[in-house]
Amino acid sequence: MEIIEMFEKICLIPHCSKNSDKLKKYIKDFCIECNCEVKSDKAGNIYCKKGKPKICLQAHYDMVCVGNAPDIEVIERDGYIKAKNSSLGADNGIGVAIMLIMAKRFDNVELLFTADEEVGMIGAVGLELKIQSNKILNLDTEEEGRVYIGCAGGVDIGVKKRYDKAKLTDEDIYRLKIEGLPGGHSGVDIDKHIPNAIKEMGYYLAEFYPKIISIKGGEALNSIPKSVEVVVALEPGKNLPKSNMVKVEKLKSYKSDSYFKKSKEIIDIICGFANGVRGYDKDMCLPFVSVNLAKIQTIDDTISLQIFPRANDDLSLEKIKKEIKSYFQNMGYIVEFSSQYGAWKPEINEFSKEVFAICKEVFDEVSYSAIHAGLECGVLLEKLGKEKMIVSIGPNIIYPHSVNEKCEIESVKRVYDIVEKLMR
Repeated sequence: MEIIEMFEKICLIPHCSKNSDKLKKYIKDFCIECNCEVKSDKAGNIYCKKGKPKICLQAHYDMVCVGNAPDIEVIERDGYIKAKNSSLGADNGIGVAIMLIMAKRFDNVELLFTADEEVGMIGAVGLELKIQSNKILNLDTEEEGRVYIGCAGGVDIGVKKRYDKAKLTDEDIYRLKIEGLPGGHSGVDIDKHIPNAIKEMGYYLAEFYPKIISIKGGEALNSIPKSVEVVVALEPGKNLPKSNMVKVEKLKSYKSDSYFKKSKEIIDIICGFANGVRGYDKDMCLPFVSVNLAKIQTIDDTISLQIFPRANDDLSLEKIKKEIKSYFQNMGYIVEFSSQYGAWKPEINEFSKEVFAICKEVFDEVSYSAIHAGLECGVLLEKLGKEKMIVSIGPNIIYPHSVNEKCEIESVKRVYDIVEKLMR
């Protein structure tokens, strides 16, 4: 199957966010061989065009690397493709694969491959290239039969605080680990009751409040943390609470000889922070506001956390920003915002009706939808002009941004057929 073969080729080319130059070169070379005019900009975006296109296909070419990625070993099993001990990168490698085949098969093609979407939509925000077509088809959603016309906005929040430290004496030292949790996309999976490793460790530590020597947890800003490691000190002979989730290792020695004097405050901050769904839209049947406590680490005498809130309208995003800022500033933390992007407000237009009609030829049930995740659609409309019409579709991808990510093969074929019909 040509589309799956192309995707598996992409999997062999490293393309983690901010380290995707090899795939960038492959895309450019491939499109040049297909007689496309190829351009790129400072943000790393790639534009390919030939003939007189009436529609522009768009996808991002970076991926969230979790586990062994970018060393991806693809497995086909029970009608799905997945990766052995790593994220797969079907988000958004399937979209890239579809676009490359369209460049090969059609004489009138316009393609926009954006860079570093997974780390703040850097490519879309920095886009300097122009699009000829008024119709843009984004290929970055993860449920077939849905015509997406809206998405959440988001913002990266970094908080940090310097703490005084004290010398250890004769305490016992332990390494505490939580690892191998399911993980998942911090938007589309945030309502699936997936445990957050950082929060779970906070709950555990609050049972006995040890002295924290170091802590590090979380993998990526937009994925639910699946692992965390804490080194703590306890009075000699004191027993640790039992836990099915936390692995305990007693250390004979450790390189650090100091701990955070206000360890209790750090633990209480982790426990007290409201992580997960913060508002639900019953009409759209999806979270409306959510927060992911994504990463935590100690650097010398400083505790640093990264948090990623989402909201499906801009006002709600501003409110949750203020709430998080107040929470941490009240505890003496420095709060910084970066890489903010707005929500994409749902709108049914000529193009979305066209896509809907073609989807009805393939699927028994089709619906207009919004998604509680960040798509580049809203940013692209701001950059390219409100007169453009943009719609997003994609195949069934389960647990993106995690080692459990998998993509349904037949669903990829169906979405490929829809794109081909649109191109024709």
